[in-house]
Amino acid sequence: MNKPRFQARTLFLLAYILFALLPIYWMVNMSFKTNEEIVSSFTLWPAAFTWANYMTIFTDASWYSGYINSLIYVGINTVISIPGALPAAYAFSRYSFIGDKHVFFWLLTNRMTPPAVFLLPFFQLYTTVGLMDTHIAVALAHLLFNVPLAVWILEGFMSGIPREIDETAYIDGYSFPRFFIRIFLPLIKAGVGVAAFFCFMFSWVELLLARTLTSVNAKPIVATMTRTVSASGMDWATLAAAGVLTIVPGAIVIWFVRHYIAKGFAMGRV
Repeated sequence: MNKPRFQARTLFLLAYILFALLPIYWMVNMSFKTNEEIVSSFTLWPAAFTWANYMTIFTDASWYSGYINSLIYVGINTVISIPGALPAAYAFSRYSFIGDKHVFFWLLTNRMTPPAVFLLPFFQLYTTVGLMDTHIAVALAHLLFNVPLAVWILEGFMSGIPREIDETAYIDGYSFPRFFIRIFLPLIKAGVGVAAFFCFMFSWVELLLARTLTSVNAKPIVATMTRTVSASGMDWATLAAAGVLTIVPGAIVIWFVRHYIAKGFAMGRV
């Protein structure tokens, strides 16, 4: 009785994996083709294998600068988001104060609000103070969405740490900064990894704010990829190569935090 069920489950998982990987494979396949082959024939692998599309990205400043710009503002945002979220998450997990649940809910509503709602205020504000087309402009705009998410994730991990650890550390003469950095922070390093991963991924794939708040100097790769139409038509091959390279940073981050993400799923915070 169990064997047919096991076989059905295995077939379902294999079909799902195939369905999930097919778009990625097809994008990789297209990245090694020419535009003529892409639009003229349907082939499961390149008939004329070429690295020209990747060479275009690595040698054309309008392409590779997009990756550099994205990495800069994503890194800035992640570095600011996690230290900013840690004290707030600790307060929500350890203390009860008037309106704590309402404030926590308000933070989450910011995360659930579409970025388009804040587009006009950010645009007008940054134009006034001279922050348009800068890396810090996009990084600060993404804080509005990443900090609430990081607070929510970290609060769950912190709530799983017994309060007796805090009390014991204070009895032993630890100051709060020393206790938090040397004792408490290592206990929630999984949560920090998970929060950093989601902050990175949101900033990396977010398009609307990043495209509107930048033009030339800080234009991200997601904005560059939407401008591949020329007089000769859509440059499908270069766009596919850029898509493959866009997946690489996220895959690298997932590799380093994969164990932390699994723990986050187990704790119900991912």
